[in-house]
Amino acid sequence: MKRLLKWIGLAESSFYYRPTNGIKGSRPTEYTYHMRDGMVSEKQVLNDINKILSHEFIDCGYHLMTAYLRQDGYTINPKKVYRIMRSAGLLKPDQRIKRNSQGKKYVKYRIVKTAHPMDCLEMDIKMVWIPQKGKNAYLLSVIDVHTRKILGYRFAMQMKQVAVIELLSDIFDHYTMAQFMIIRSDNGSQFIANNVREYISLMGISQEFTHVATPEENAHIEAYHGTLKRDLFDRFEYRTMGEIEQIIKRYVSFYNNVRLHGLLGKITPNEKWRQDENKIPTRKKIA
Repeated sequence: MKRLLKWIGLAESSFYYRPTNGIKGSRPTEYTYHMRDGMVSEKQVLNDINKILSHEFIDCGYHLMTAYLRQDGYTINPKKVYRIMRSAGLLKPDQRIKRNSQGKKYVKYRIVKTAHPMDCLEMDIKMVWIPQKGKNAYLLSVIDVHTRKILGYRFAMQMKQVAVIELLSDIFDHYTMAQFMIIRSDNGSQFIANNVREYISLMGISQEFTHVATPEENAHIEAYHGTLKRDLFDRFEYRTMGEIEQIIKRYVSFYNNVRLHGLLGKITPNEKWRQDENKIPTRKKIA
Protein backbone atom coordinates (compact mmCIF):
# COMPACT_ATOMS: atom_id res chain seq x y z
CA MET A 1 0.00 0.00 0.00
CA LYS A 2 2.83 2.42 0.86
CA ARG A 3 4.44 1.80 -2.53
CA LEU A 4 1.16 2.38 -4.33
CA LEU A 5 0.51 5.62 -2.47
CA LYS A 6 4.05 6.77 -3.17
CA TRP A 7 3.67 5.87 -6.85
CA ILE A 8 0.45 7.91 -7.24
CA GLY A 9 1.82 10.77 -5.06
CA LEU A 10 -0.84 10.55 -2.30
CA ALA A 11 0.06 11.03 1.36
CA GLU A 12 -1.00 8.28 3.78
CA SER A 13 -2.84 10.80 5.97
CA SER A 14 -4.98 11.85 3.02
CA PHE A 15 -5.75 8.25 2.07
CA TYR A 16 -6.89 7.23 5.55
CA TYR A 17 -8.74 10.48 6.29
CA ARG A 18 -12.42 10.10 7.11
CA PRO A 19 -14.66 13.22 7.06
CA THR A 20 -16.24 14.29 10.35
CA ASN A 21 -19.18 16.15 8.80
CA GLY A 22 -17.85 19.50 9.98
CA ILE A 23 -17.46 18.46 13.64
CA LYS A 24 -13.99 19.40 14.86
CA GLY A 25 -12.09 17.82 17.71
CA SER A 26 -12.73 14.62 19.60
CA ARG A 27 -16.21 13.63 20.70
CA PRO A 28 -17.07 14.61 24.29
CA THR A 29 -16.91 11.74 26.73
CA GLU A 30 -20.32 10.45 27.76
CA TYR A 31 -19.31 9.32 31.23
CA THR A 32 -17.65 11.04 34.17
CA TYR A 33 -15.76 9.49 37.06
CA HIS A 34 -17.15 9.88 40.57
CA MET A 35 -15.06 8.80 43.56
CA ARG A 36 -18.00 7.00 45.20
CA ASP A 37 -20.12 5.85 42.25
CA GLY A 38 -17.47 5.17 39.60
CA MET A 39 -18.29 6.11 36.00
CA VAL A 40 -21.63 7.92 35.84
CA SER A 41 -23.68 9.23 32.93
CA GLU A 42 -24.15 12.88 31.98
CA LYS A 43 -27.73 12.53 33.15
CA GLN A 44 -26.46 11.77 36.65
CA VAL A 45 -24.05 14.73 36.49
CA LEU A 46 -26.94 16.98 35.47
CA ASN A 47 -29.06 15.59 38.32
CA ASP A 48 -26.27 16.43 40.78
CA ILE A 49 -25.90 19.93 39.28
CA ASN A 50 -29.63 20.52 39.75
CA LYS A 51 -29.36 19.13 43.28
CA ILE A 52 -26.63 21.66 44.09
CA LEU A 53 -28.65 24.49 42.53
CA SER A 54 -31.67 23.45 44.56
CA HIS A 55 -29.93 24.67 47.73
CA GLU A 56 -31.86 27.68 48.94
CA PHE A 57 -28.83 29.98 48.70
CA ILE A 58 -26.64 28.58 45.87
CA ASP A 59 -26.75 30.38 42.53
CA CYS A 60 -23.54 29.98 40.53
CA GLY A 61 -22.06 29.63 37.05
CA TYR A 62 -20.06 26.75 35.66
CA HIS A 63 -16.70 27.66 37.25
CA LEU A 64 -17.98 27.49 40.83
CA MET A 65 -20.23 24.56 39.90
CA THR A 66 -17.10 22.66 38.85
CA ALA A 67 -15.64 23.28 42.30
CA TYR A 68 -18.83 22.07 44.00
CA LEU A 69 -18.86 18.89 41.87
CA ARG A 70 -15.20 18.20 42.63
CA GLN A 71 -15.94 18.72 46.31
CA ASP A 72 -18.66 16.08 45.96
CA GLY A 73 -16.18 13.58 44.46
CA TYR A 74 -16.29 14.19 40.71
CA THR A 75 -13.23 14.28 38.46
CA ILE A 76 -14.50 16.83 35.96
CA ASN A 77 -13.24 19.93 34.14
CA PRO A 78 -15.00 23.30 33.67
CA LYS A 79 -15.37 22.75 29.92
CA LYS A 80 -17.57 19.71 30.46
CA VAL A 81 -19.61 21.42 33.18
CA TYR A 82 -20.12 24.38 30.84
CA ARG A 83 -21.37 22.08 28.06
CA ILE A 84 -23.78 20.22 30.36
CA MET A 85 -25.15 23.40 31.94
CA ARG A 86 -25.48 25.11 28.56
CA SER A 87 -27.42 22.17 27.09
CA ALA A 88 -29.75 22.25 30.09
CA GLY A 89 -30.21 26.03 29.93
CA LEU A 90 -28.62 26.60 33.33
CA LEU A 91 -26.05 29.26 32.48
CA LYS A 92 -28.26 32.33 32.87
CA PRO A 93 -29.31 33.31 36.41
CA ASP A 94 -32.91 33.94 35.46
CA GLN A 95 -33.10 30.41 34.05
CA ARG A 96 -31.59 28.87 37.20
CA ILE A 97 -33.69 30.64 39.80
CA LYS A 98 -37.06 32.37 39.81
CA ARG A 99 -36.59 35.73 41.44
CA ASN A 100 -39.28 37.86 43.03
CA SER A 101 -39.34 40.53 41.76
CA GLN A 102 -13.33 65.56 63.55
CA GLY A 103 -10.21 63.78 64.41
CA LYS A 104 -11.46 61.11 62.17
CA LYS A 105 -8.92 59.01 60.32
CA TYR A 106 -9.83 58.34 56.70
CA VAL A 107 -8.62 55.28 54.86
CA LYS A 108 -5.18 55.67 53.35
CA TYR A 109 -5.33 52.74 50.95
CA ARG A 110 -8.46 51.87 49.00
CA ILE A 111 -7.24 48.33 48.31
CA VAL A 112 -6.82 46.43 51.56
CA LYS A 113 -3.86 44.07 51.80
CA THR A 114 -4.05 41.62 54.68
CA ALA A 115 -1.62 39.02 55.99
CA HIS A 116 -3.86 37.07 58.38
CA PRO A 117 -7.35 36.92 59.90
CA MET A 118 -8.34 39.82 62.20
CA ASP A 119 -5.92 42.08 60.33
CA CYS A 120 -8.68 44.32 58.97
CA LEU A 121 -12.42 44.22 59.64
CA GLU A 122 -15.16 46.09 57.80
CA MET A 123 -18.63 46.90 59.11
CA ASP A 124 -21.70 48.34 57.49
CA ILE A 125 -25.46 48.68 57.96
CA LYS A 126 -28.01 47.58 55.36
CA MET A 127 -31.69 48.51 55.42
CA VAL A 128 -34.15 45.63 55.02
CA TRP A 129 -37.83 46.26 54.18
CA ILE A 130 -40.29 44.50 56.50
CA PRO A 131 -43.72 44.28 54.77
CA GLN A 132 -45.70 43.54 57.94
CA LYS A 133 -44.40 46.68 59.64
CA GLY A 134 -44.33 48.84 56.52
CA LYS A 135 -40.83 50.15 57.26
CA ASN A 136 -37.17 49.21 57.22
CA ALA A 137 -35.22 47.19 59.75
CA TYR A 138 -31.43 47.42 59.98
CA LEU A 139 -28.79 44.73 59.48
CA LEU A 140 -25.34 45.46 60.93
CA SER A 141 -22.63 43.05 59.67
CA VAL A 142 -18.91 42.72 60.38
CA ILE A 143 -16.63 40.88 57.94
CA ASP A 144 -13.03 39.74 58.24
CA VAL A 145 -11.35 41.02 55.07
CA HIS A 146 -8.64 38.33 54.89
CA THR A 147 -11.00 35.35 55.04
CA ARG A 148 -14.33 36.99 54.02
CA LYS A 149 -15.83 35.36 57.13
CA ILE A 150 -18.86 37.05 58.69
CA LEU A 151 -17.77 37.46 62.31
CA GLY A 152 -21.13 38.64 63.59
CA TYR A 153 -24.29 40.60 62.87
CA ARG A 154 -27.20 42.37 64.52
CA PHE A 155 -30.70 42.63 63.04
CA ALA A 156 -33.16 45.05 64.62
CA MET A 157 -35.78 47.69 63.92
CA GLN A 158 -33.40 50.27 65.37
CA MET A 159 -29.62 50.32 65.17
CA LYS A 160 -28.13 52.51 67.86
CA GLN A 161 -24.51 53.00 68.83
CA VAL A 162 -24.87 50.63 71.78
CA ALA A 163 -25.67 47.78 69.33
CA VAL A 164 -22.39 48.47 67.50
CA ILE A 165 -20.44 48.31 70.76
CA GLU A 166 -22.21 45.13 71.88
CA LEU A 167 -21.56 43.37 68.57
CA LEU A 168 -17.87 44.34 68.52
CA SER A 169 -17.53 43.26 72.14
CA ASP A 170 -18.98 39.84 71.32
CA ILE A 171 -16.56 39.48 68.39
CA PHE A 172 -13.50 40.48 70.42
CA ASP A 173 -14.50 38.06 73.18
CA HIS A 174 -14.96 35.19 70.74
CA TYR A 175 -12.00 35.67 68.39
CA THR A 176 -8.30 36.18 68.97
CA MET A 177 -7.47 39.87 68.73
CA ALA A 178 -4.46 40.70 66.56
CA GLN A 179 -1.85 43.38 66.99
CA PHE A 180 -2.38 46.51 64.89
CA MET A 181 -5.98 45.67 64.00
CA ILE A 182 -7.92 48.04 61.78
CA ILE A 183 -11.67 48.39 61.48
CA ARG A 184 -13.24 50.27 58.57
CA SER A 185 -16.69 51.76 58.16
CA ASP A 186 -18.48 54.52 56.35
CA ASN A 187 -19.53 57.73 58.09
CA GLY A 188 -22.83 56.47 59.45
CA SER A 189 -24.00 58.14 62.64
CA GLN A 190 -23.61 54.90 64.63
CA PHE A 191 -19.96 54.55 63.60
CA ILE A 192 -18.84 58.14 64.15
CA ALA A 193 -20.54 58.36 67.57
CA ASN A 194 -18.10 59.33 70.33
CA ASN A 195 -18.97 56.29 72.45
CA VAL A 196 -18.19 53.89 69.60
CA ARG A 197 -14.95 55.62 68.71
CA GLU A 198 -13.86 55.70 72.34
CA TYR A 199 -14.62 52.00 72.78
CA ILE A 200 -12.64 51.03 69.66
CA SER A 201 -9.73 53.21 70.78
CA LEU A 202 -9.75 51.66 74.27
CA MET A 203 -9.54 48.21 72.66
CA GLY A 204 -6.34 49.32 70.95
CA ILE A 205 -7.82 49.18 67.46
CA SER A 206 -7.31 51.73 64.71
CA GLN A 207 -10.58 52.99 63.24
CA GLU A 208 -10.72 54.22 59.65
CA PHE A 209 -13.55 55.96 57.81
CA THR A 210 -14.21 55.86 54.08
CA HIS A 211 -14.32 59.05 52.05
CA VAL A 212 -17.70 60.33 50.92
CA ALA A 213 -19.26 58.43 47.99
CA THR A 214 -16.49 55.82 47.84
CA PRO A 215 -18.08 52.43 48.66
CA GLU A 216 -15.06 50.73 47.07
CA GLU A 217 -13.09 51.67 50.19
CA ASN A 218 -15.37 49.35 52.15
CA ALA A 219 -15.69 46.94 49.24
CA HIS A 220 -15.79 43.59 51.03
CA ILE A 221 -18.73 44.29 53.30
CA GLU A 222 -20.50 46.15 50.49
CA ALA A 223 -20.03 43.11 48.24
CA TYR A 224 -21.37 40.82 50.98
CA HIS A 225 -24.50 42.92 51.43
CA GLY A 226 -24.93 42.96 47.64
CA THR A 227 -24.68 39.16 47.57
CA LEU A 228 -27.14 38.98 50.45
CA LYS A 229 -29.62 41.08 48.49
CA ARG A 230 -29.27 38.91 45.38
CA ASP A 231 -29.29 35.51 47.10
CA LEU A 232 -31.75 36.25 49.87
CA PHE A 233 -33.84 39.42 49.82
CA ASP A 234 -34.60 39.21 46.07
CA ARG A 235 -35.45 35.51 46.19
CA PHE A 236 -37.47 34.84 49.31
CA GLU A 237 -41.01 35.81 50.14
CA TYR A 238 -41.29 37.03 53.72
CA ARG A 239 -43.49 39.37 55.69
CA THR A 240 -42.45 39.36 59.32
CA MET A 241 -39.32 40.24 61.26
CA GLY A 242 -39.13 36.69 62.61
CA GLU A 243 -39.22 35.13 59.14
CA ILE A 244 -36.33 37.18 57.81
CA GLU A 245 -34.34 36.66 61.03
CA GLN A 246 -34.43 32.89 60.51
CA ILE A 247 -33.45 33.21 56.84
CA ILE A 248 -30.50 35.50 57.70
CA LYS A 249 -29.34 33.07 60.40
CA ARG A 250 -29.32 30.18 57.93
CA TYR A 251 -27.65 32.28 55.26
CA VAL A 252 -24.74 33.43 57.45
CA SER A 253 -24.03 29.80 58.37
CA PHE A 254 -24.20 28.84 54.68
CA TYR A 255 -21.97 31.77 53.66
CA ASN A 256 -19.24 30.92 56.18
CA ASN A 257 -19.34 27.12 55.91
CA VAL A 258 -20.68 26.08 52.50
CA ARG A 259 -20.49 28.85 49.89
CA LEU A 260 -17.32 28.62 47.80
CA HIS A 261 -15.63 32.01 47.36
CA GLY A 262 -13.94 32.56 44.00
CA LEU A 263 -11.41 35.12 45.25
CA LEU A 264 -10.33 32.75 48.04
CA GLY A 265 -9.45 30.03 45.55
CA LYS A 266 -12.91 28.43 45.58
CA ILE A 267 -12.91 27.51 49.25
CA THR A 268 -15.21 28.66 52.05
CA PRO A 269 -14.41 31.53 54.45
CA ASN A 270 -14.10 29.08 57.34
CA GLU A 271 -11.63 26.93 55.38
CA LYS A 272 -9.54 30.06 54.71
CA TRP A 273 -9.78 30.95 58.40
CA ARG A 274 -8.49 27.53 59.47
CA GLN A 275 -5.63 27.76 56.97
CA ASP A 276 -4.35 31.11 58.28
CA GLU A 277 -5.55 31.29 61.90
CA ASN A 278 -2.08 30.38 63.19
CA LYS A 279 -0.66 33.50 61.49
CA ILE A 280 -2.55 35.90 63.79
CA PRO A 281 -0.01 37.88 65.87
CA THR A 282 -1.68 37.61 69.28
CA ARG A 283 -1.75 40.17 72.05
CA LYS A 284 -3.09 40.40 75.56
CA LYS A 285 -6.72 41.37 75.85
CA ILE A 286 -7.48 44.76 77.33
CA ALA A 287 -9.77 44.58 80.35
